[in-house]
Amino acid sequence: MAGNIINDLPEDERPREKLAKWGPSSLSNAELLAIFLRVGTPGKNAIEVASELLQAQGSLQSLGRADVKELARQHGVGPAKAAQIAAAFELGLRAAKESISQASLSTPEEIFQHMQPLVLHQNIEKLYLLLVDSRLKHSRTIELSSGSVNETVCHPRDILHHVLLHQAWGFILVHNHPSGDPSPSRADEDMTHRIHEAAQLLQVRFIDHLIIGAHHPQRGPYYSFREYGKF
Repeated sequence: MAGNIINDLPEDERPREKLAKWGPSSLSNAELLAIFLRVGTPGKNAIEVASELLQAQGSLQSLGRADVKELARQHGVGPAKAAQIAAAFELGLRAAKESISQASLSTPEEIFQHMQPLVLHQNIEKLYLLLVDSRLKHSRTIELSSGSVNETVCHPRDILHHVLLHQAWGFILVHNHPSGDPSPSRADEDMTHRIHEAAQLLQVRFIDHLIIGAHHPQRGPYYSFREYGKF
């Protein structure tokens, strides 16, 4: 029967020792999570409890979206460990926000790479406004709205107000589809068209609108309105 603490494992199989020797990328998701759990339950070590937690949530992405109270109810977790897990995801989110500062956002792929960590664990739609300078370097990110699971609404004046206020050279819109499918809805199409027309009237550069979904073998993880020639 497996032990209930990490130290019951051979030294070269213990997550902390592996991380110290080979780096965090050498660990599986369950092993990384086990470092926060530290101990398991009778008959199960922390890695096995972590594996069950990941299986119960369905994915690492779903785990990041889970409520702390929901995590605490999982066998072998409890309030303290649930708080530690939530704190780890929040630190990752804040690190992602810092990394976008002064980043180059000249292509849809660059926009996706910088914004995907920010929306990965969101279970509702969020709409972000990214302001850029004439070199397409990021200068500011503004969260414009937080919508329902399947719709985010923002009027063109709400967007262009920020663009003009901060005297930005141009702007990019980014929002997520929690379903994982980045294909634009009719509402997404209509909103983008209205904003594009308003930006043209004010002679402000609307660079792109990116919808971020999830990786899937049959489709890309994002949809770029500019790539598809929508404006």
